Amino acid sequence: MSPKRIIIAGTMALSISICSLLQGDKSGAEASARLNAPSEANSAVTDDLRSVLGVESDDDIYDALYEGQTLAELAERNGKDAETVVDLQVAQLAEQLRLRLASGSLSPERYEAHLAELREIVARSVYGETT
Repeated sequence: MSPKRIIIAGTMALSISICSLLQGDKSGAEASARLNAPSEANSAVTDDLRSVLGVESDDDIYDALYEGQTLAELAERNGKDAETVVDLQVAQLAEQLRLRLASGSLSPERYEAHLAELREIVARSVYGETT
């Protein structure tokens, strides 16, 4: 398998894992439908990501990932700090974890455990580390 396919597959697997983690007992189909449904919140998240990566469209992100670039390389190529990408994604996922904790769908112990490993997981994804 080529390195770019490994990175793309790894990024997709991480996204699916994080989505499953954040969705708790909900089915993958429900989570996928909700994530793909147009909404102001999803639009704002996408706009924020494009901004910190220094790109104009989602296609720019897709093309860069398909060509084997990491999100960190894409940000740096556009004069942006890759750590800002990590910070944005950690903040967004931490907020989703907080909401799950508040709703009772996540125990305080699991919340703390997921929160503790969140930055490392996101950083590995952004920088394309596979091990």
